[in-house]
Amino acid sequence: MSEPLRAVLGEDQIIVREGIASILGRADIRVVAAVDNAVDLVRAAKEQNPDVVITDIQMPPNLEADGLLAAQEIRAAQPGTAVVVLSQFLDASYALDLVGDDPSGVGYLLKEKVASPQVLTHAIERVVAGGSALDPDVISTLLGRKRAKDPLAVLTPRERDVLALMAEGHSNPGVAAQLFVSVPAVERHVTGIFTKLGLNEAGSGQHRRVLAVLRYLKQ
Repeated sequence: MSEPLRAVLGEDQIIVREGIASILGRADIRVVAAVDNAVDLVRAAKEQNPDVVITDIQMPPNLEADGLLAAQEIRAAQPGTAVVVLSQFLDASYALDLVGDDPSGVGYLLKEKVASPQVLTHAIERVVAGGSALDPDVISTLLGRKRAKDPLAVLTPRERDVLALMAEGHSNPGVAAQLFVSVPAVERHVTGIFTKLGLNEAGSGQHRRVLAVLRYLKQ
């Protein structure tokens, strides 16, 4: 029997903090520390070395993006710890700041979606496994951005759909289920994405997947 995942939780509103802790407990995710400010969050992550850190963005001491900055610090110091950031507002720039140069092990969710417990627990499972879990609304915002020179202009609309779902953290079967197509069809689209983005010689399939997602997020 596998050990339950260990989590450190950062949230300054006690009702929200206890609600999230309850959701995690029911999913057999053990909260080893729950704090209400960014300074203690970094300290708890260092002391507990959890599988995942879940944190709000706006937290004491400054009630600004302290939680996001703490998450970035934790990612840099403890690359083996996954991070899920919860945001009250849709701000794609926060997601890009969190992702940095590597989207693996990162989740960014809107708080309103966490009302559905499975959204949070599935996101945690993805990021702990080394994937990403970015809110679909954030992905839609990024997709809607227009640039004079779009490096993804070579992709077909369907390939863009596939890449957007990859950025959310879906596997090939997950993408197939979302688009109502077969897994082999998705695999062909993924191969096309790698080829058009010049990633065929970029190492393993998982590494190319990460590079493709990163290129998409930073387009």
